[in-house]
Amino acid sequence: MNQTSLDTLLVELQTEELPPKALVKLGAAFAAGIANGLKARDFLEADSVVTPYASPRRLAVSITKVRATSPDKTIREKVLPVTVALDKDGNPTAPLAKKLAALGFPDLQVADLERAQDGKAESFFYTYSAPGSQLAAGLQPVLEEAVAKLPIPKVMSYQRPDGDTVQFVRPVHTLLALHGDTVVPLSLLGLQAGRTTIGHRFLSNGQPFDIAHADQYDTVLKEQGKVVATGEERKEFIRTQLLAKAGADQVLMPESLLDEVAALVEWPVVYECRFEDVFLSVPQECLILTMQTNQKYFALTDADGKLRSRFLIVSNLQTDDPSAIIGGNERVVRPRLSDAKFFFEQDKKKTLESRLPLLANVVYHNKLGTQLERTARVTRLAGSIAKRLGYDVLLAERGAQLAKTDLLTDMVGEFPELQGIMGTYYARNDGENEEVALAASEHYQPRFSGDALPSTNTGLVVALADKLETLVGIWSIGLQPTGEKDPFALRRHALGVMRMLVEKRLPLSISELLADAAAVFETVPNFKDPRAEVTAFMLDRLRGMLRERGFSPNEVEAVLAQNPDRVDDVVQRLEAVQAFAALPESASLAAANKRITNILKKNEEALAQAGNVDPALLQDQAEKNLYASVQRVQPDVDAAFARGDFAGTLRTLAQLRDDVDAFFNDVMVMAEDVALRNNRLALLAILHRMMNRVADISKLAA
Repeated sequence: MNQTSLDTLLVELQTEELPPKALVKLGAAFAAGIANGLKARDFLEADSVVTPYASPRRLAVSITKVRATSPDKTIREKVLPVTVALDKDGNPTAPLAKKLAALGFPDLQVADLERAQDGKAESFFYTYSAPGSQLAAGLQPVLEEAVAKLPIPKVMSYQRPDGDTVQFVRPVHTLLALHGDTVVPLSLLGLQAGRTTIGHRFLSNGQPFDIAHADQYDTVLKEQGKVVATGEERKEFIRTQLLAKAGADQVLMPESLLDEVAALVEWPVVYECRFEDVFLSVPQECLILTMQTNQKYFALTDADGKLRSRFLIVSNLQTDDPSAIIGGNERVVRPRLSDAKFFFEQDKKKTLESRLPLLANVVYHNKLGTQLERTARVTRLAGSIAKRLGYDVLLAERGAQLAKTDLLTDMVGEFPELQGIMGTYYARNDGENEEVALAASEHYQPRFSGDALPSTNTGLVVALADKLETLVGIWSIGLQPTGEKDPFALRRHALGVMRMLVEKRLPLSISELLADAAAVFETVPNFKDPRAEVTAFMLDRLRGMLRERGFSPNEVEAVLAQNPDRVDDVVQRLEAVQAFAALPESASLAAANKRITNILKKNEEALAQAGNVDPALLQDQAEKNLYASVQRVQPDVDAAFARGDFAGTLRTLAQLRDDVDAFFNDVMVMAEDVALRNNRLALLAILHRMMNRVADISKLAA
């Protein structure tokens, strides 16, 4: 091996089939572990490129510009403090001789050492050049560390041909390690490194073959081994074939399914299959889910989103006559679809209402009772919210009453992911009002970031009630989120509530909503009212949501610092604050408002006694001018605010900039005369209230 060369390094573990759901993480961790370890040991260039490979039967990494030998290093080693190294006469001590021997320099003399300041004392140092390490010596511990740290879901013990028992995620058959065209002498799991690998289990000739040079790995694997080694390339290869086979239809290909299928095949080939049209009478969500979850198939819909009776499969075999593959998959899927059809037909024989009492057999939480008790709480809360909004209370209560009953159906028992969706189908079958039927699915919305909000009034009310009951109930028993842990998804529930209040412009008070929610727990033993904590938690979620929408932290804080009880107009207030911040007067007024806030906070007792402004006590021209300006703009501010013109409210305030600046330049607020001082505080209080109608603009000066 050329000791000064830069060349591509290739390391591969060829294994039995790896767990598909873990393959992406395993491949990334294997590559990162080796690359980071070599970088820390100075074997890589700044522009070395790392390429991870992960297929069903191999983990590998390719790294360009890897050094055969790491560079020599200049090392400055601290030996001993001078007071320890020398005795009182300045002669070397025994500890010094012992230390030098331990460092590998027994023949060094005191004259060879550097004497330098070390904190408050002096120490001896020795500087020397350490030769670089050869790649094999550096890579061996790196490989061992990388393998030891792999995120293996479950370790497997297996016996090597030599009789030794080793552990890994799956049995490893070969270890390949090349630096350019040279084998790097490594060992792992009882294997010695070579240049040999193996290709596709069926499409290659079944014989091991050599990789001549590390740069040829990807090409040789494809051409000779019929293996696409990188997961992303296999995934995109599958995506391209799916789209081509779909033709005019739409192919449903969630990324999670693409990732899993790409981890199951080495040479993906897409084929078209069909099932009988009779199954299309089953809700298509059921058929799609069973195809995706159980069989890893890709469903097709027409342009209107209606399921087709043809579907696509990804095979690991390429053949001129795929009839056996197609026929086998069609036979396999038929019982699955038959089960779905059976569940659907059986479930329709019982109404959702008849299942309601059975919720008493389902424990929600041992401290909060059964699902039936929870349903009663959500029903009562939904009715209260509907009444506040002027919506149909009976529909809201009916929607809440039936919302969880599909949990007791055979279909949801088989496919929990369909809860809510099946409730809507069954409610329609039972002849329930359409809004009640939709509430069964809509009350789960929004289920994730960016998900749609409920489309109906009933769905909206039940969604609010369901989430608020969860927040207050779970928080009351001390199971609020801690760190990264949030097993009851309270962050998602709180964010969902805030999204509905903001985006639907609901004129609802947070305190009243939480009071209604707390009231439904009146019969729950040892209930601890968590409203204050939940309010703060919800407003924190709102802060994050607004920042994600592009508002600055200062702008968000200006609107939320006063802990608003209603948030239906929060976006409009923020847009007004943004517009105000762009005005030339904004910085001065924000600074003045901050100053006013501090003055009033320090003089709360005096302010309580101040009363109204007495014009007769105004002495300085600057305070007279400010009072006159406040009186002049007050009606315009009130009118703009009343009609919801928040931008107009703040624009009107901008007119006060010069008078406010003059007041603080010329007027001593804290005058010795108590009456004069209180009068000026009263004037500032009026100004403060007017300036903070839309937002606390002092936060813009933060």
